[in-house]
Amino acid sequence: MNTYKSHINIVWFKRDLRLQDNEAIFNAIQSNKPTLLLYVFENSLQNDGHYSERHWDFIKQSIKDINQQLAPLNTKVLSVSGEVISIINSIQEIYKIDTVFSHQETGIKITYERDKSFKRFCKNNLIIWKENINNGIFRALENRKNWIKLWEDYMNSKQFPFEAASQNFLSLESILFLENSFETVSLQTIPNDVFQKGGTNMGNKYLESFFYDRYQDYNRNISKPLLARKSCSRLSPYIAWGNLSSRQVLQQAANFRLTSNNKKQIDSFVSRLTWQAHFIQKFEMEEIMEFESVNKGFHTLKKKTNHSYIQAWQTGQTGFPIIDACMRCLNQTGYLNFRMRAMVVSFFTHNLWQPWQEAAPHLSQMFLDFEPGIHYPQLQMQAGETGINMLRIYNPLKNSLEHDPNGEFIKKWVSELQNLPIPFIHNPSKMTFLDQKFSNFDLGVDYPKPIVNIERTRKHASDFLWNMKKNPLVKEENNRILKLHTMADVGDSD
Repeated sequence: MNTYKSHINIVWFKRDLRLQDNEAIFNAIQSNKPTLLLYVFENSLQNDGHYSERHWDFIKQSIKDINQQLAPLNTKVLSVSGEVISIINSIQEIYKIDTVFSHQETGIKITYERDKSFKRFCKNNLIIWKENINNGIFRALENRKNWIKLWEDYMNSKQFPFEAASQNFLSLESILFLENSFETVSLQTIPNDVFQKGGTNMGNKYLESFFYDRYQDYNRNISKPLLARKSCSRLSPYIAWGNLSSRQVLQQAANFRLTSNNKKQIDSFVSRLTWQAHFIQKFEMEEIMEFESVNKGFHTLKKKTNHSYIQAWQTGQTGFPIIDACMRCLNQTGYLNFRMRAMVVSFFTHNLWQPWQEAAPHLSQMFLDFEPGIHYPQLQMQAGETGINMLRIYNPLKNSLEHDPNGEFIKKWVSELQNLPIPFIHNPSKMTFLDQKFSNFDLGVDYPKPIVNIERTRKHASDFLWNMKKNPLVKEENNRILKLHTMADVGDSD
């Protein structure tokens, strides 16, 4: 009996769903062995509370886009359901796997534990696993003293080109044979114009349209919930899921800046790419942030969970129009600009006095651009539990008047208020009995009354958290955090 198995390599896609500037693919091609491109829809992740169908649809669209690019090379991504170890173990029955190429994922605990198990699996099965740096995030740093230089050097280095021939990959016929051994995943998704569509080609369209004209009002509209939808880049999901690398975006921005007539806008945009990397690096170095406050002095802060408050907040029924508009918009479209994201978290943790951990699952499921390294550090920063950041308690009414003065965003998402006079759109609780009769509106029936007293809850949160900042352990932790993360936190980003 002939037991010879053909030798292959595997590129294991995770959050790097692109061909260009993908070091794993580049290294696999350089190995001169046939490569199988693999994406595993892991059951453990699909059942995890961080993810929702909008994420898997975006991933399917991204893989479909890759397959269209691969068609001339007579190959495609093997897209299967299961767990990565069992899938690769089954592939071993047909092929001899020499090397698995992938990137280092700064993920949640479940992906970190999976990677540790996969490392042991590879060692036991004499498989080489080569992981590469992703978006300038470095593993096992002791501190941040040299990080900014490392990041800048990485971002300014040459991109990894995708220069391939059909012989570099397993053929389509071989992949179709492999599919018989697995539960394959259909990449078809139901068309939905509300959500941004996944894929490198779509990401490039957003990038090109941003630099064509949308960037001109970037700074002016970055905090406005309605206008930010156009003036901000909207690239975050394409970077989060790896349709575009941060290096691709930054280098294109740098090239565009040379001829731009509005360099200030480009500089602001680039500064936020640095901001993004800074927080992901922070999470890479302190993954405990997924569960507990990074500042151990806040571990004694116990907030009683109020499920009715949480339900009202999640569904946009709090009685505060700008909060409700933001939550309904996010739930339906997967997008919200940064300032509004900060405000709804501030409202949840300060005014409703709920643990930030209770906000984490819903927001991660709703954000199309869910990125763990942004998600958890930002939740804690907006909740005021880092100790090193300025305590920010956003005033919903003030933000509503400043950033949606005509109530257009509120009217779009809280339709029950759209016929009210503008002052009452922002604050219907100020309507008198006659005001309500004149507008054929019944507060508490047509729209909820405010579920909390905004001034009283703001004062309670402010007094409590400022007092906690005086705690010796909080101060001690401040020093530890600052020594570990020497790059100062920066402000708003979109």
